[in-house]
Amino acid sequence: MSGIIGKKIGMTSIFDEQGRNVACTVVEAGPCVVTHVKNEESDGYNAVQLGFGDRKEKRVSAALKGHFKRAKTTPKSKLIEFRDFRVEFEDELELGNTISAGDVFAEGDFVDAIGKSKGKGFQGVVKRHGFGGVGDATHGQHNRQRAPGSIGACSFPSRVFKGMKMAGRAGGGRVKVLNLRVLKIIPERNLVLVSGSVPGAKNSIVVLEK
Repeated sequence: MSGIIGKKIGMTSIFDEQGRNVACTVVEAGPCVVTHVKNEESDGYNAVQLGFGDRKEKRVSAALKGHFKRAKTTPKSKLIEFRDFRVEFEDELELGNTISAGDVFAEGDFVDAIGKSKGKGFQGVVKRHGFGGVGDATHGQHNRQRAPGSIGACSFPSRVFKGMKMAGRAGGGRVKVLNLRVLKIIPERNLVLVSGSVPGAKNSIVVLEK
């Protein structure tokens, strides 16, 4: 599966071929540097490691310094491995080569976006799981509008099952959004405009997979 690492810039809207105003997310995808190439003979599977974003050399361990030096590139802040990169990239998959968004995607393609969602802290069941709460405030329902209600049986099973939807931390986890259409690519600025929303805050790392 081929892909690229990018940074979420923000949201905007453009007009499509039918003249409709479509909301989209702007992602600065690449340029990414090939920092490692794996194959079945030495590693047991085919994969490509890409690096994105610059990092201060003093914040890199000695092992990673040698890793980047072998790829003839500066230290990168984010490294992502993509398994089974597309066959047409075989000639370009060499250490130190640069891959941009225009090399991987084309307008009209459908991609999957992976990012870390915004953390919302400790939340109740209404916000975290979409509970409806007690819809009516009458009949003795005092301060129970946003309460979870019953969470289990009594003497049997005498416990609360794992996975019960209850209050707790919301957000701040890995989220994958499927089948976002590539609306536009601006290769000179390494920008990709995909339909809909992409998880994460502005300037957060986003992975686009095809």
